[in-house]
Amino acid sequence: MFYKIALDGPSGAGKSSLAKRIAKELGIVYVDTGAMYRTVGLYVTRKGVRPDEEEKVISLLPEISLSVCFRDGEQHILLGDEDVGGLIRTPEISMAASRVSAIPAVRAFLLDTQRDLAKKNSVIMDGRDIGTVIFPDANVKIFLTASPEARARRRTLELSEKGINTPYEEVLRDIITRDKNDREREIAPAIAAPDAIVLDNSELDLEGTVAAALTIIRSRVAEA
Repeated sequence: MFYKIALDGPSGAGKSSLAKRIAKELGIVYVDTGAMYRTVGLYVTRKGVRPDEEEKVISLLPEISLSVCFRDGEQHILLGDEDVGGLIRTPEISMAASRVSAIPAVRAFLLDTQRDLAKKNSVIMDGRDIGTVIFPDANVKIFLTASPEARARRRTLELSEKGINTPYEEVLRDIITRDKNDREREIAPAIAAPDAIVLDNSELDLEGTVAAALTIIRSRVAEA
């Protein structure tokens, strides 16, 4: 029997890091849906189209060849034959992802790919609307959150470690703006599912977050 773990929450809460660790601990597949939206955002940006120009973005969708593969249990996102995992984590592409993800046609474009992955594997999938839209029947739903300030500190450090020097104040502004966009959009707003457990990790490191999440998951799976 395959089971589904939905991990939602705002940008910078540490969903990807947590999901990777949970997948490793439980021996299941990690699916990063945010990387899919970021890849669409990257393609649109490369084409010189603003991500809020809905009709132009929609017109580009048939051109996008996006696929997911797994190597050693880790997801790699491909745009055509190009592995773009190292190109989609900049503030610019983060904002582009937030904008394109508000377009219903983009969400529909990616939905089947996301759901098909869970038909063949037990998965933990992270994003903004996994528990509300993609997997409303998930066995476990966690909404991971943290204060904007905590998330901005983490993201600034993450970017610095990749050689991208972005001022903390700029990262914080982007996070606050993206939170508002994601929370207030009409299609699949980034809010916790009614039956999700909210996990605030503002004061937790990764190990503490992993321990708390595993406790939730094991309890819910046992109940199921």
